[in-house]
Amino acid sequence: MTSLDGYINDAEGKFDWGQISEEVHRFAEKEQANTGTTIYGRRMFETMAVWDTLAEDPSVSQAERDFAVIWQNTDKIVVSRSLPEVKTARTRLVRELSAGDIGKLKAESAKDINVAGPTLAASYLQQGLIDEISIYYIPVVVGGGTPMFQNIGATVRLKRLDERAFENGVTFVRYAVRKSG
Repeated sequence: MTSLDGYINDAEGKFDWGQISEEVHRFAEKEQANTGTTIYGRRMFETMAVWDTLAEDPSVSQAERDFAVIWQNTDKIVVSRSLPEVKTARTRLVRELSAGDIGKLKAESAKDINVAGPTLAASYLQQGLIDEISIYYIPVVVGGGTPMFQNIGATVRLKRLDERAFENGVTFVRYAVRKSG
């Protein structure tokens, strides 16, 4: 998810400006159900780890509980040199995940592999390991924060594959990464 000006959080590191309606949750739930493994950077994993316990929380919506169940049932790999351990279900911690490791995951997986976290995703995008980019655009301009695309260093051409507008103003767009050569 990103602001219209391309930030995943604001200058204070907050994301309280996100607009996650039940309609958006249900769509994200279907997207997550197609995922076999999500590869996380440390900070994004720490943000998402809350889903490991929300399925049993009666104070959250049914849509949030349903998403939590799907998140719990997805394999997770956390790439971090600083995180000492992970305690969420179906999660393994690695210090690095090379292009060869990604290739092996792709060859062995019958489902999609997602990458979550701007620093990690940018690294894999630079290496040509990303096939698609999916973005939920939140209709807000925050003026600064963590950019969604960091240090890419070259033009990356995309082709729009899918687009979905939601009643609350959020727009989902999926792009194919056009391979050079």
